[in-house]
Amino acid sequence: MEVGHEQFQTDILQARDRDGRLGSRSDPSRRCDGPIPGVRGFDHVAIPMQNVDAMLSFYRALGFTVNEGPQVCSVYFGMQMINLHRPGLWQGAAFALRAPAARPPCGDFCFVWEGTADSLKAMLDKIGATVETGPVNRQGGRQKAGSSTYIRDPDRNLLEFIVYPA
Repeated sequence: MEVGHEQFQTDILQARDRDGRLGSRSDPSRRCDGPIPGVRGFDHVAIPMQNVDAMLSFYRALGFTVNEGPQVCSVYFGMQMINLHRPGLWQGAAFALRAPAARPPCGDFCFVWEGTADSLKAMLDKIGATVETGPVNRQGGRQKAGSSTYIRDPDRNLLEFIVYPA
């Protein structure tokens, strides 16, 4: 698994042109020279969940605020949200506003941990999370390197916690 992730990172870095911009070298019309006008970030993401009670308990143990609804449960951290679709919703034929092949586990999230690597380890130990990989160095979305630790939630979605240097 590590080799694939490292190759992915290498491919991303090589995708930068000589001016450091991301985009297609073979097709200049696909180059991204800066922010997309009007887009400022993610508001939320949504995934189907299978193990409702275990998932909600897990995200509460991580310190997220959890709001339970009859079809969708929302977990909040900072100004972001993950909607967890209950099985009765995502398994229903009438629910079409989703990725048609999405089934648990299909999530892969990276959270920024504002504490130290030691405080992250202490929190993960406290909730009984099993570390799959890490800490390992990773290039993060802030366009700088950090130290990442990977775990899985009860539905087996991959959760990465990245610690950026102060």
